[in-house]
Amino acid sequence: MTRYPIHKGEHNPTPGLKVDPEWSVRMLTDFIAREVRRTGHHKVVLGLSGGLDSALSAFLGAKALGPESVHAVLMPYRSSSADSLADAQKVVDALGIHAETVEISSMVDGFVGVTSGEIDRNRLGNVMSRCRMTVLFDRSAAHRALVLGTSNKTELLLGYGTLNGDLASAINPLGDLYKAQVRQLSAHLGVPRSILDKPPSADLWPDQSDEKELGFSYDEVDRLLALLIDARISRASALERGFSPEMIDRVTKLVLRSQFKRRLPVIAKMSTRSINWDFRYPRDWKS
Repeated sequence: MTRYPIHKGEHNPTPGLKVDPEWSVRMLTDFIAREVRRTGHHKVVLGLSGGLDSALSAFLGAKALGPESVHAVLMPYRSSSADSLADAQKVVDALGIHAETVEISSMVDGFVGVTSGEIDRNRLGNVMSRCRMTVLFDRSAAHRALVLGTSNKTELLLGYGTLNGDLASAINPLGDLYKAQVRQLSAHLGVPRSILDKPPSADLWPDQSDEKELGFSYDEVDRLLALLIDARISRASALERGFSPEMIDRVTKLVLRSQFKRRLPVIAKMSTRSINWDFRYPRDWKS
């Protein structure tokens, strides 16, 4: 398989963070169109939160397949920000895609009601995320569509997402884009300014902030991850670049501990062609 650089031109001291917008959009829209159609489908569904990642996925999906082939679902909980819902609607209006609103409060509260003991806000956030994905996969069956993912590379590497919740999808155009790259492509495609400018948040509870939870900014961690993962530099080299030992060790630990979220369940090998070991690409088998 041919590999192409995602940036070109002048020297970039942090590899991979500067994108060629036109080339990247062309590659990602081709990816969406190809991967959707090779399964016999022609449509996608996605959860539209009012945040940057889902907005970019919607813009890419509409450009790849046409707005008539994108179905967005807005899924607020009672504590969700009204501004987030308004921003999600801006994306719907800008693209002219199909959309519906499914209020998930009764689903989440029903689960909480049968759970023994108190449930903390992190567990409640996981329940919200999995309820939303239940809705999306139901809509994918109803519309004969694939679920379009919205998790970026930064989140995937740090494990910042809910397994079988927001991390679930059939195809994901953003999974090899750091948050900084998502921002660049979003600006290039004309994502509404209110979405571009607001602080990143999963909106799982009032005033929730991704960067406060992580303990560092996306810009800072993107630079470190691009060096550790893409450039494969050593810890000593990262220290020489000015990153603190505490941050390097925490980020490294997050990447290692979340590996299970980035792959199918580990399967015990019992045959010559075990799924996810030797039989890795069933979509290409006899195609």
